[in-house]
Amino acid sequence: MEFVIKISQFLLSLSLLIILHELGHFIPAKAFKTRVEKFYLFFDVKFSLFKKKIGDTVYGIGWLPLGGYVKISGMIDESMDTEQMAKEPQPWEFRSKPAWQRLIIMLGGVTVNFLLAILIYIGMSYAYGDKFLPNASIKDGVLIESSVANKAGLLTGDKIISVDGDRIEKFSEISEKVLFGKEVTVERDGVTTTIKMPEDFLSQLMDAKEKGFISLREPFIVMQVPDTSFNKASGIKAGDIFLSINDFKTKYIDQVKSGLEKFKGQQVTATVLRNDEEVQVPLKVDNEGRLALYYASASTPETLEKLGYYNYETLKYSLIESVPVGFKKAGDKVSSYLTQFKAIFTPSTGAYKGVGGFKAIYDIFPDYWNWQNFWSITAFLSIMLGVLNLLPIPALDGGHVMFLLYEIISGRKPGDKFMEYAQMVGFFILIALVLFANGNDVYKGITEWLNSK
Repeated sequence: MEFVIKISQFLLSLSLLIILHELGHFIPAKAFKTRVEKFYLFFDVKFSLFKKKIGDTVYGIGWLPLGGYVKISGMIDESMDTEQMAKEPQPWEFRSKPAWQRLIIMLGGVTVNFLLAILIYIGMSYAYGDKFLPNASIKDGVLIESSVANKAGLLTGDKIISVDGDRIEKFSEISEKVLFGKEVTVERDGVTTTIKMPEDFLSQLMDAKEKGFISLREPFIVMQVPDTSFNKASGIKAGDIFLSINDFKTKYIDQVKSGLEKFKGQQVTATVLRNDEEVQVPLKVDNEGRLALYYASASTPETLEKLGYYNYETLKYSLIESVPVGFKKAGDKVSSYLTQFKAIFTPSTGAYKGVGGFKAIYDIFPDYWNWQNFWSITAFLSIMLGVLNLLPIPALDGGHVMFLLYEIISGRKPGDKFMEYAQMVGFFILIALVLFANGNDVYKGITEWLNSK
């Protein structure tokens, strides 16, 4: 059932983005009286799952879910229809239209992508508002679970103040900014320190294959006391929250682990919070620093607030207030994605190792249905699709835009043969990128499987 929910979200989001992107080309093409021969969701290699001709256009669904396309008459595109291009240009063809009209047609898809993201962020701001954890409310610092981050100089209990001089306002900003930052300013034991991050920090993180990085410090909550536990008769109960072990404070899980390491093989007295009262419980710690209990963290904002660990803030917006908020969120996401993109094309960072394909996109979606998550992910994917399509690679919208701008500036139109060859080169570049991204997914999947053995 979890697979069905994830794949449904993945296909719905992908289909929506593809259709709207291609509609961005279709509408201005029709407006400029340019014939559109095909409008397809997914690719119809050899055959279609569905097709119907209405007017001059065949609308259909292909079987290969790697994207979609509109086939515009008189345009050198992925169809490589050289036979049509060999004929005399017709008034309804793309090549017969003024350069400025062709430019608008080619920019239509990415324009829709960015507008869609803005509209989603406006709608989400109005419907849900913003619930966030102010960085200033994290009094005891964050949890640093990565040995690579520890080696770089970041430690559990550090308060992340700023990255590259930009002050951190929300906890949700920390991980991404630290990943791509050069200098991290932290407060540790009341002393402010600036840590210079290794250039290949991201590469080291991925090579280490550790799951944790930077997260909130959370309380140690007993979930179950097994019948086989040597602490079964101690009086410890499910729901107890550790406050201390002997005189060692254990407000957070990491402190409980440190305390157990300190008191290996000893009898201890644990102070726990039970029904809002402090209770003392005698416990045994075995020689490996274990209690033989099942525990969990209080991971939801509501629970953490109720226990008094953090104070979250919620901002509500009117419809009018949501508009500039939506634009700002979209702009921040574009800036963030461009930062990631720059890192990917800087080999020394090793960010290219994290590039993923369809499996990576599929994994973004949760295994439960939540419309807020769905629209948030769809907005980000829309921005990603828009940025990727603007790359100046022939066969992408950005490649066509590049040649059209050259034509507008120079007054000379590239020859059809040149455009055909450029399209072929661009197509092979795209195939190489797709193979690399999805190959990374396969490699990571195999590596994870081998590591689990």
